[in-house]
Amino acid sequence: MGAQELSTLLWRERELLEVLMFKLEEEKLLLTAGKTRWLPFATREVEQVLERLRENGIERAMEVAIVGDEWGVGDDASLRSIIAAAPTDAWRDNFTGHLGALSELASSIAELRDANVQYLRAAARVTHETLASISPEAATYDSRGNTGDWPPGGQIFDGRL
Repeated sequence: MGAQELSTLLWRERELLEVLMFKLEEEKLLLTAGKTRWLPFATREVEQVLERLRENGIERAMEVAIVGDEWGVGDDASLRSIIAAAPTDAWRDNFTGHLGALSELASSIAELRDANVQYLRAAARVTHETLASISPEAATYDSRGNTGDWPPGGQIFDGRL
């Protein structure tokens, strides 16, 4: 336990964030290709990665508390304060690398998320406009199976049956 375990958890978190980026990119490709049929599957996979990230985050918080206590910055320390309190340059460089990579991944994920939201909004708008343009002039069928203007005003059943 301690700094080594925290570093391992940060590596795992970076890997999970990269998987999340991949899954968001898949969603984006599905949206741009109009393959909305597969979106529920892609969304489920994103949710699974997010759940693994939450679990990893709990483990990371516990290790941060341990390292924070060991290094004298408290059990609710941020990664920046752990970097500042690192006892050696090696640990400082290690955690600085993690912080930089995590920040970059978070920024990229936010951009992908925002792009996907825009695609979803555009798809919803197009769907709404398409539905609004459908003509409500649905014809009814008579007893011979023909459509037409009969009866004027529309009825559900042909009374001549």
